[in-house]
Amino acid sequence: MSRVAVTHAADFGRVAVMLGGTSSEREVSLDTGRAVLAALERRGVDAAAWDPAGRSLVEFAREGFDRVWIALHGPGGEDGSLQGALEWLDVPYTGSGVMASALAMDKIRSKRLFEAAGLPTPEFRVIESIADARLALDALGLPMILKPDGQGSSVGMSKVFDAADLEAAVELALGFSGLALAETCIVGDEMTVAVLHGEALPSIRIETPRVFYDYRAKYESDRTEYHCPGTASAAEEARYAELAVAAFEALGCSGWGRADFMTGADGEPQILEVNTVPGMTSHSLVPMAAKQVGIDFDELCWRILETSMVAGIVAADDTREVVNGA
Repeated sequence: MSRVAVTHAADFGRVAVMLGGTSSEREVSLDTGRAVLAALERRGVDAAAWDPAGRSLVEFAREGFDRVWIALHGPGGEDGSLQGALEWLDVPYTGSGVMASALAMDKIRSKRLFEAAGLPTPEFRVIESIADARLALDALGLPMILKPDGQGSSVGMSKVFDAADLEAAVELALGFSGLALAETCIVGDEMTVAVLHGEALPSIRIETPRVFYDYRAKYESDRTEYHCPGTASAAEEARYAELAVAAFEALGCSGWGRADFMTGADGEPQILEVNTVPGMTSHSLVPMAAKQVGIDFDELCWRILETSMVAGIVAADDTREVVNGA
């Protein structure tokens, strides 16, 4: 995706920062949205917060916003439903479109598309019952990861070390939508790579004292350590960048987002998932990676807002410029 570089805040028009919502990630979304809103205001953008939890799309349509910075995490904001509504209203928005957003949120379909594209991803099974989980345990062995099909921020995710813990993990994972994913647990480095305007940002290696990089490790713990770049060589860094962009392309994602990996003792990265609306809080990873290449938080929020601009529809006397990369 080519970047449409915008030099004047007025070119964005009136911007709604959609935040909060009704998903299990509401509190994180509020933190993300407030941080983004403050950044845009510092850059002179005419922006206002909009929480769809208490305000209807009918009311939104009457407000006359020119575009939306989507800061909603999880179902209702990251799964294609909001994107579809905004397209029906003919209001541009940041990030991936309807289909890509839906596919990225659907962990099972994502995994199938990764496999179809020849991308390395941990072996998995679809879980709809405890009986399915027991069969998955026989096939995948321990430890095993269980996660809901359509949640983010590691909500509802468990690492099962003992068969006695399986039932509770299944109950937790199925409690969200009745569909879950069992996945081979890769023991090794947790890695993530952000993508902005079609190009990968530096990788980040995550070290946490917790069992895995769960909700608390992401948003609450001060003991989680981050290493950026997270690789030991330029060749290794290029490999992660290549896989991150390929995962985006496999799902049809655009604009910005983040690809998450696990890498075992064999050194081969395994793609876990793509996040189309990653967190933008004080603990978040995309701002950390952007900072490594000289993009501060305010500039990052501006460049993400640029993803709502349609490349090619640029007036001859406009101050916007179509450029490649981030």
